[in-house]
Amino acid sequence: MTYKLPLSALSIAVLIGMNQQVNAEETEQVERIEVTGSHIKRTDLEGPSPIQSLSAADLASTGSTDLIGALQKLPVSGAGTFSTQGNSSDDTANGGSSVALRGLGASSTLVLINGRRVAVSPFAKDIETSFVDLNTIPVSSVKRIDILKDGASATYGSDAVAGVINIILRDDIDGFEVAAKLSDTADGGADEQNFTILWGSSTQNGHHNFSLDYFKRGHLTYADRDYTASADQRFRGGNNSLSSAGYPGSVEVVRSMLTDEQWARLPVVRTEDDGTQVRQTTFADIWGNDTCDPALDIGNICRYDFASHMTAIPSTERISFNYNGVQEIMDGVEGFAEISAQHTSTFIQGAGSPSFTELFMDGDNPNHPLFNDPDHFLHGVDISMRRRTVDIGNRKKDVDSEYYRAVLGARGEWQAWSWEIAYSAIRSSAVEKGFDGFPNKIRAQQAIDEGLWNPFEPSTNTEAGLAFFETTTTRYGASTMQSLDGTVSGELFELGAGYVAAAFGFEHRYEKIEDNPDSQYIRGEIFGTEATQANGDRDNTAIFAEFSVPLLDTLELQLALRYEDYSDFGTTTDPKVAFRWAPLDSLVVRGSWGTAFRAPSLVQLHLGRTDESPSVIDRERCRQTGADDDCSPYEYTAIVSGNKNLQPEESENYNLGVVWQATEDFSIGVDYWNYEQEDLIKKIGAQKLVDCCGTDPNLVVRAPNQGSTLGRILTINDTFVNIGGRETDGFDVNLAYALTTQELGEFKFNYNLTYALSFEEQSFASDEQGNSFNLSEDLNGEYQHPEFRWTAGVDWAKNDWLANISVNYIDSYRDLADSEGNKYKIDSWTTVDTSVSYIGVEKLTVTLGASNLFNEEAPLAPSESMGIDNKTHSILGRQAYVKFAYQF
Repeated sequence: MTYKLPLSALSIAVLIGMNQQVNAEETEQVERIEVTGSHIKRTDLEGPSPIQSLSAADLASTGSTDLIGALQKLPVSGAGTFSTQGNSSDDTANGGSSVALRGLGASSTLVLINGRRVAVSPFAKDIETSFVDLNTIPVSSVKRIDILKDGASATYGSDAVAGVINIILRDDIDGFEVAAKLSDTADGGADEQNFTILWGSSTQNGHHNFSLDYFKRGHLTYADRDYTASADQRFRGGNNSLSSAGYPGSVEVVRSMLTDEQWARLPVVRTEDDGTQVRQTTFADIWGNDTCDPALDIGNICRYDFASHMTAIPSTERISFNYNGVQEIMDGVEGFAEISAQHTSTFIQGAGSPSFTELFMDGDNPNHPLFNDPDHFLHGVDISMRRRTVDIGNRKKDVDSEYYRAVLGARGEWQAWSWEIAYSAIRSSAVEKGFDGFPNKIRAQQAIDEGLWNPFEPSTNTEAGLAFFETTTTRYGASTMQSLDGTVSGELFELGAGYVAAAFGFEHRYEKIEDNPDSQYIRGEIFGTEATQANGDRDNTAIFAEFSVPLLDTLELQLALRYEDYSDFGTTTDPKVAFRWAPLDSLVVRGSWGTAFRAPSLVQLHLGRTDESPSVIDRERCRQTGADDDCSPYEYTAIVSGNKNLQPEESENYNLGVVWQATEDFSIGVDYWNYEQEDLIKKIGAQKLVDCCGTDPNLVVRAPNQGSTLGRILTINDTFVNIGGRETDGFDVNLAYALTTQELGEFKFNYNLTYALSFEEQSFASDEQGNSFNLSEDLNGEYQHPEFRWTAGVDWAKNDWLANISVNYIDSYRDLADSEGNKYKIDSWTTVDTSVSYIGVEKLTVTLGASNLFNEEAPLAPSESMGIDNKTHSILGRQAYVKFAYQF
């Protein structure tokens, strides 16, 4: 069904407001502004909720050319934050990035632009995470970013569980500006060019701001860094994560395909206590002319080092246009508009496509590796294979994305009330094309059967034979959102300590998502590469109210309530109560309590069958066999699908803090925060399913057991479920100090710390009888959950010179458990960013800077294939840059 919000509704509302407009009294008033986290305009920025603001200068001082580079360094950013780093041919959201506040997930962090919602990316991250792609917003268009660090569903609705990132667009350009930035890394790769043109005009009747931004980043592979150039990380003390799909590969036999006589001929690897003989079923290809490299023949599996072929950071080219304007329509009424457009091209590369027993060869096929050896135990045996199709090249993909956003609205005053109404239309679309290295399973099997392709003797194959089963792939996605919203705010009546202010409003929103791979994916003909399929839509209507009550001259109470009605799962009502108490001019005590929710994403509800190929350690089988291929990461096929019976996540949060302005130059803020979530929506994950429920045939499908020895895993069935809950708490510390000297200039010092006290999450476990139950575990200090992070910096200014230096610290944490249950300690990581600017030439600013000045390598994370935790640390190393900006 096609749904469109009528433009006439906006036009009528504007006309009504214009007709009812009265001339404002010409009395001097204190300007009131709307701050993030409230619809009521106020005279001060320090409200009941904790907000951290980043100015354009703060963003520039990080040295980052995109928003994610700056935001992921914030201590409040946690597990689930991701950039384009780690994108590969297996990624399901190439080119995207987002932030997860408090580590509660990117889908639990609401991203706004000028206080309004943005459509999510058409492609979900890691199959399950819907997110707003921060790369659609160029840094040059940003005036300020407000980070609201408590739950805000009562104000903004779904997804504002962990907090809100509100991106305020520039409205202060007056004249013409040009800027250019060039950067490169010390170890090569990921060089950047950024060119910006800004134009704006400002008069008493309005302002208009335009920006045109071009950004280009070069390709970076894991081979470009010595410490990630191999998936065999044993030289660093890590794991051997070489792929179990090698080249020319391994022969694998399946019991159901063998006769009893053929099965009895297989080598015996051990005899169990009951006399059962456990047979070897996997053999590295060591026959003929093309054989497995002996150095890669590990545990009877022909391995493959895919690291050198894998994208660490994809090449990207973006061009963006933004307009942000306000124009007076009549006395006291102004119209406003925001228009954005962006085109992005991204290139990703991965190693040759892996095959996990999808392909077979009959025992009488002339290309059978033992066809001419009648005495061999595999002679005449039907076999499957575990290999990579290196024959047809590395997988390569191009992703072309388009993003459009338009907001049209009006606001004004009617008697003592302010009103605002706006219509928004947003569309984000992408086309992903696989143009090299992708095999079609049906045609590959046909090529084997007809002798067109010999997977065991790659050197004998012809271009025509390989071209027969190589294919191209296409995936199209689109995410659209239309909304109509309106608010009125003003003062209701006078209380003893002042006026009770209120805001009332509504929002009606329609969302649709399409993610459609081509028919080959849908028919299951493409193996070794992930692609999602999801189609769904919903509409939502919300009404909300907010009150600011001055109980005392020093005590303000904030009350908020929001009711939402969703077309696909029902209704929800969320309240919030907050207070601000200022017993002294220099002291503010604040606190808040509220509930929040996250509606199931359209992907989680409507995802079709999707295959992925995670690396899993089969710990139970490892305990039984002790074999290297059971005790080290091994790739399996996991089947993921959506669940239309999901219920929304519900949460409760509270915050208590104090801000003390000790002197004019020194302030300190401390906030305690606590979040408790229920009915978490999660894809359990292949490793957890194997750990908890590895003997449950509904979840983990295995080959038949050999005696008491578990059969090898064939497939893992995963899906989205509402599971248990999560609770986390901790505190933030913010220090600021300004020092002015006559000789040395002006200094501004800052320190920001986020310290998590706990991060308890429920997950699946099972008993010896295979009964599943929820188990709570504290993830604080565990994988991707460092207990604390902090940044410290100093800004300096004197005459024509500006400089800054900042230190970013991420605490150590424990890695995922290995096959024996041991957890490696991932070291803490400290990096330094710095820049120096010269402003001595009129209207010209020249900046030299570097991120990760001392080129600190990311610490070892053994559980990761390349030994680096891409969502917590960076592979870039030192990135030096020069920037020029000129104002006309």
